[in-house]
Amino acid sequence: MTSSTLSPSALTLSVLDLIPVRTGQSSANAFAASLAVAQRADELGFERYWIAEHHNMPSVASTNPPVMVGIIAAQTKRIRVGSGGVMLPNHSPLVIAEQFGILEASFPGRIDVGLGRAPGSDPVITALLRSSGAVSDVDAFARNIADIEALLDPEGASFTLSSGRNYDVRATPAATSAPMVWLLGSSQYSANLAALRGMPYVFANHFSQGNTSDALDIYRNTFVPSENLKAPRTLLTINISVADTREEAYALALPQLQQMARMHTGQQLSALSTVEEAADTVMTPVQEDIMAGMAGKWIIDEPAGAAVRLREMAARYGVSEVMVSPVASGHSHDALSTTPDRIRALELVAAAVAADSLVPSV
Repeated sequence: MTSSTLSPSALTLSVLDLIPVRTGQSSANAFAASLAVAQRADELGFERYWIAEHHNMPSVASTNPPVMVGIIAAQTKRIRVGSGGVMLPNHSPLVIAEQFGILEASFPGRIDVGLGRAPGSDPVITALLRSSGAVSDVDAFARNIADIEALLDPEGASFTLSSGRNYDVRATPAATSAPMVWLLGSSQYSANLAALRGMPYVFANHFSQGNTSDALDIYRNTFVPSENLKAPRTLLTINISVADTREEAYALALPQLQQMARMHTGQQLSALSTVEEAADTVMTPVQEDIMAGMAGKWIIDEPAGAAVRLREMAARYGVSEVMVSPVASGHSHDALSTTPDRIRALELVAAAVAADSLVPSV
């Protein structure tokens, strides 16, 4: 897809948050810091704010997206809030539908539910999450997505019992609207499934191995219109660190780069380092190579350069919405319940995009 397919004025900005926990922070500190990021994104005109699902990680507090979605939606005004995503094999489809049905009833027109198939943790935690009987095979995933969409519909769903009798089920008794259901993935399987079901689709570009174009081409070329979506709809996810200078942006991103390198080399993880701790840390040559590779895929830059990169990537992948994950850590002197450099990154990128005539949708 060529750059001529995307009008520069069409770019919309959104946010993906893992609720990072840095050295010295408690879970309460991390939640407070992310809430402030969401509130500032709301003020700046970002379109949506999604919370990822990860478990048993010392540097990530986003264990329960529906709970955090409710907290953030209650303390913001207009921004759409959702999961990016709920890892469906860990949960009962009915429970997910009920949770997001309540959220949509409370904040109509502002709720997204992104559904993914990855475990979101190690095998032990996965087993604990699925001890209630949730299933993880591919066929079940497709059926569960269909069930969630049906359960969230105001008309509800009808299931056929073994006796042959139909049984009507609704996620909430008297819905008047439904949240937008997105399919998230990092494989051709997810692209095919989203296309077949006529669902909006997000490929996990922020940690992909370079196969984003292939997945999006499959999705667009095989898309089947549905009652909820007449044409393909997708967005691009990207890790960013934006500061007044490129050097400062890299220093802010370094703790997260080091954490990812440790994870890829099987080292034990801890809370995210502060900027000062990361600067004093020596990594192995293998880890340095991993970090260099990741840094080349992320946007780590000063504001004008970041805006240009966002525009170029949006044009390359033919999207009109970019969901940024601000990966900056904090300084040792920052108040523990704040994350000023993540907020600053959103402010800088929003201003730079606006100056480049790429105005965030409001």
